[in-house]
Amino acid sequence: MKIYNTLTKRKDEFVPITPGVVTMYVCGPTVYNLIHIGNARPMIVFDTFRRYLEYKGYEVRYVSNFTDVDDKIIKAANEEGVTSEEISTRYIAECKKDMEGLNVRPATVHPQATKEIPGMLDMIGTLIAKKHAYAGPDGTVYFRTRSFPGYGKLSGKNIDDLQAGHRDIKVSGTDGKEDDFDFVLWKPKKEGEPYWESPWCNGRPGWHIECSVMARRYLGDTIDIHAGGEDLIFPHHENEIAQSEAANGVPFAHYWMHNAFLNIDGVKMSKSLGNFKTVRGVSEMYDLQVLRLFMLSAHYRSPLNFSKELMDSAKASLERIVTAAERLRRLAEGAEGEVPEAGKETVTAAEALLTKFEDAMDDDCNTADALAALFELVRLANSAVTEESSQALAASVLSVMDKMTGVLGLITKRQEELLDSEIEALIEERTAARKARDFARADAIRAELLKKGIILEDTRQGVTWKRA
Repeated sequence: MKIYNTLTKRKDEFVPITPGVVTMYVCGPTVYNLIHIGNARPMIVFDTFRRYLEYKGYEVRYVSNFTDVDDKIIKAANEEGVTSEEISTRYIAECKKDMEGLNVRPATVHPQATKEIPGMLDMIGTLIAKKHAYAGPDGTVYFRTRSFPGYGKLSGKNIDDLQAGHRDIKVSGTDGKEDDFDFVLWKPKKEGEPYWESPWCNGRPGWHIECSVMARRYLGDTIDIHAGGEDLIFPHHENEIAQSEAANGVPFAHYWMHNAFLNIDGVKMSKSLGNFKTVRGVSEMYDLQVLRLFMLSAHYRSPLNFSKELMDSAKASLERIVTAAERLRRLAEGAEGEVPEAGKETVTAAEALLTKFEDAMDDDCNTADALAALFELVRLANSAVTEESSQALAASVLSVMDKMTGVLGLITKRQEELLDSEIEALIEERTAARKARDFARADAIRAELLKKGIILEDTRQGVTWKRA
């Protein structure tokens, strides 16, 4: 299996540190609001890669964090008049709901930055002792960027060519900096902000230190794979490498994987442009399995464009897969014994497509080509497995399809159809939840109904529904 490694700028053969075990860290969201579909892309992509590693027999130790202390969280808390912890706790729960809808499996560990402060203080202390970091007059602690000779090896940026102005450069306490390119490890508290005691000042961690500490605690000083969106390559991942390797004295991660950006109708997603889409909002229009299929329809390193037309196409494609799988399940019911001679050619063709699927996944997690193999299998199943075919043949082809869809995380069993009375009862419950301003429950009911093929429309006359 080969992985495109951002660090080496080439496809490298994947060889784990420990045979049979993979340690993988994926940067998670900052939890100040509902996650958007840009957050969803790495979640889906690297969940799929994890599934494939497990399919190949690896034990995968998968860590994905929640950043639960950040300027955006503090701003949201102040606007609502609640604590930062209340904001982060709420949106971690909402994120997990969306992950479940996307069929993204929980990580082995989901650490939270605020629970890892002692480890951060320990690493910062080590960096200061090794002369890689220093405290300014106001207690701000900076990483001495030029003290790390390998700085820039991930992003390919030369520090002498960089200009100040990045997120981690112009912060409070800049008067105490030795160099414009030094970045913050610990910052003093401000009025109305959460803070923790430290040897340097009461304050909170910088953004970059949390991932270094959590990766080390849960996976070790050196890990196999570190992954995230390409927007994190610089400065976040570059800074992680610098502080981790300076503190630990060993390479931080052997392989770095980054997914490309997601656009909306050909334009970068932005709140100011009014094209900002949350996963929850998409769930009101489509089953989130459609969004998952859409995200996997392109190679993860290729830019992806979200549009209604492409989502409608993904919806139709998912329907083809589900319909084929359901038909095979019906034809395979009660299957036993060997596939008769007349069906062996079909079995051979299905197994060849499974090999094609695996070859695509082995080639840097190429889900686009893997899906192409799945659709070829759907066509084969629809043409070569008939009502007259043996149950054993249907079961054999279904087994191959289940392997493919299992790796891709696509659910092929339909929800049981609701009776009209059950639909009306859920609509009444949703209306009551909206009146009580329990919008999370109202959204959950809408999403539940959509999964079962029921589309709700809020009109001036009330809520109407129809079957998809």
